[in-house]
Amino acid sequence: MTELTSRIRTLSTIADLRALLAERRAGGASVALVPTMGALHEGHLALVRRAAELADVVVVSIFVNPLQFGPSEDLDKYPRTLDADLAALAETGVDAVFAPAVAEMYPDGDVQTRVAAGSVGTLYEGASRPGHFDGMLTVVSKLLHIAQPDVALFGQKDAQQVFLVKRMVRDLDLPIEIEVVPTVREHDGLALSSRNRYLDADQRRAALALSESLKAAEQAAPSGAAEVLAEAEGAFGAHEDVQPDYLVVVDPVTFLPVADDATGPAVVLVAARVGSTRLIDNQPITLG
Repeated sequence: MTELTSRIRTLSTIADLRALLAERRAGGASVALVPTMGALHEGHLALVRRAAELADVVVVSIFVNPLQFGPSEDLDKYPRTLDADLAALAETGVDAVFAPAVAEMYPDGDVQTRVAAGSVGTLYEGASRPGHFDGMLTVVSKLLHIAQPDVALFGQKDAQQVFLVKRMVRDLDLPIEIEVVPTVREHDGLALSSRNRYLDADQRRAALALSESLKAAEQAAPSGAAEVLAEAEGAFGAHEDVQPDYLVVVDPVTFLPVADDATGPAVVLVAARVGSTRLIDNQPITLG
């Protein structure tokens, strides 16, 4: 452990995190929370740096949440890289990392009380990953109640997740601000993701189909939703390694598909499997 990483308080129990935050709040400090599942990359670090601008104390949670994984998804293979994550966080202004065991978060085993994502949680990513968003909202709710931050930060890359978290906070009257940080991309446009590490060189090139389709969608936005979809589908092209899942234009207020004659703000969502790796991306646009 380096001198920098040793300055980060790494906590594994809810009681220890609450005690630390109570001490800091007693001195008038504000608190920001960045929830993650680890395997941190520059996209996560952008959230952390923004958190340091918004609050006096920054907490990053690192917890691979089993409730988010379906029967066909291999929870055991999800990367767990705590030492590397701590090294990456060393110069970002993080005060504490909350890295609990599963037994700390779910001491009774199978959780009987969960947060339901509702009908939007069954669409898009929810259609491909049934129950995923219920599990995500349940753990985010727990983390928000544990840390009681003034602000929690999420990335725009996971647009459906952001929508559902913001709706949960509003519906349950949680006194927390949700800050959304723009998607961080590679130089060629590929959205940063922990899953990118599973792509070989050919798949990495093929994965650019997602961002290229979104560029075409943004350029077509003044012509309306139908043209957006047509141009995005055309730009997606045919790649042997890429199997598209969905491409849809949604209303950011309802997260439901927009009408063909819709105008104003919208979000284009895209998902595809590249080799055996599932990737998602999105682009906010303004329909003309």
